[in-house]
Amino acid sequence: MKGLGRLVVNLKSKIKSLKMMKKASSYYYDKMEKSESMRVEIRSRKARKLIEDTLKIADSPKSSKTYTF
Repeated sequence: MKGLGRLVVNLKSKIKSLKMMKKASSYYYDKMEKSESMRVEIRSRKARKLIEDTLKIADSPKSSKTYTF
């Protein structure tokens, strides 16, 4: 029974050390600021998606319903 207790304590300490290593490694990465070209790309993707959704609604057979945007 004592051996099992030591095994559990050993596993807990290993898991704790792995968590600490993972936490420390995340400090090495800084949040990247978005450049103007990235912002333009994001806006154009959103616009394309909005246009696609609007066309789906307009082309649907149940076009008699009105949709508010």
